[in-house]
Amino acid sequence: MKSNKINDGIVGNIIIPSDKSISHRSIIIPSISVGISEVKNLLMSDDVIHTLNAFKAMGVKIEKKDKKIIIYGKGLNSLTKPNKNIYLGNSGTSARLLTGLLASQKFETILEGDNSLSSRPMARIMNPLKLMGAEFENVSETLPLKIIGKKLTKSTIEIEIPSAQIKSGLILAALNTEGVSHIIEKNITRDHTENMLKSFGADIKIDKNNNQTSIYIKGKKELKSNNIDVPSDLSSSAFFIIAALINKGSKINLNNININPSRNGILKALKKMGAKINIGNQRTISGEIVADLKVEYSELIGCELDSDMAKFMIDEYPILSIAAAFAKGKSIFRGLKELRFKESNRLELIRLNLVNCGCDCEIINDDLIIKPSEEYIPKNNKIRTDFDHRIAMSFAVMGSKVGNLIIEDSDSINTSFPNFIEKFNSAGGNIL
Repeated sequence: MKSNKINDGIVGNIIIPSDKSISHRSIIIPSISVGISEVKNLLMSDDVIHTLNAFKAMGVKIEKKDKKIIIYGKGLNSLTKPNKNIYLGNSGTSARLLTGLLASQKFETILEGDNSLSSRPMARIMNPLKLMGAEFENVSETLPLKIIGKKLTKSTIEIEIPSAQIKSGLILAALNTEGVSHIIEKNITRDHTENMLKSFGADIKIDKNNNQTSIYIKGKKELKSNNIDVPSDLSSSAFFIIAALINKGSKINLNNININPSRNGILKALKKMGAKINIGNQRTISGEIVADLKVEYSELIGCELDSDMAKFMIDEYPILSIAAAFAKGKSIFRGLKELRFKESNRLELIRLNLVNCGCDCEIINDDLIIKPSEEYIPKNNKIRTDFDHRIAMSFAVMGSKVGNLIIEDSDSINTSFPNFIEKFNSAGGNIL
């Protein structure tokens, strides 16, 4: 796709797709509950559809009815062996959460993915699961991964890596394990799994002490069905927020946005940069805090973010880097190691593509330093994405300011935001 410069800003009321992280969990948790759950506003992106199809393959009845997804839950230990390997496309969330869930089931499963997912490390979830007795067959510790389901044992596990996917995988394993499992999270991460499990009647207790969280899960307690209303995704909102902030004349409204405190770092960072963002009408829906946002063009200033911010906004650093490229003054974003292990090496792709566009950008250890240029004249107009949806959408936003950027492998956007181009153009964008 080609992203061209716009002149009149981004304007209007924009409906943002539902939260991808919560959508995955809105399939998984009802499927292992007892009874019928209704899910409203499920994100029907490629990633989420792979999760949905995985549970259908394991015997869960799931049907669509009047814009709702109806899930007929089977209980904690009632999934059945699929007839073939489970294919997960590019969905790292599906891969890591299902690895945890399937480790305690009573059958063997093989998880597969596309080339990108098959290159991503799985040891980070496999190794802590092994402490509970989980068994795998895989030498390379990447997909394809054979999971040999078996009875696990309760354990105390410390998570060093700040990853909600790892934490959630362990929690899902613990649900089907006798006794009380204790998960210690050294760095706070998004808590969608815990919030949803509480509403489904799980015996889960959470103690927070400074920057460390202890999670206690009493296993073998059946979950009870519940209805879910999935809020709109803050990560997806960020592309429109920053497009509005950097383009003169912009003024947009975004309603029903998930602003969960464990992942709202992008809003805090942009406020620090001088962004005009009004957060109003806060309320709680299905255990999540949501709000309506009003955003208008702002003269941004560079900022420094320490490594603690990364756990609250790791997925938003690609698009935040675009904001930094048009701010006044240098920005330094510290502690971005996790960006190297996403759908791509996002840290390197941010640097490579910003430099290509004429920005002074470098990586020192795991820190990203961005020094904006007064005028951007790309060395060439091709943006390398390595099939990463967030890199593609971030540089589409940059194209709205720079003009004439060719975004390679843009089909990856379907991973999280299938109608991104349509919505961006309807708000004043110029993507071909």
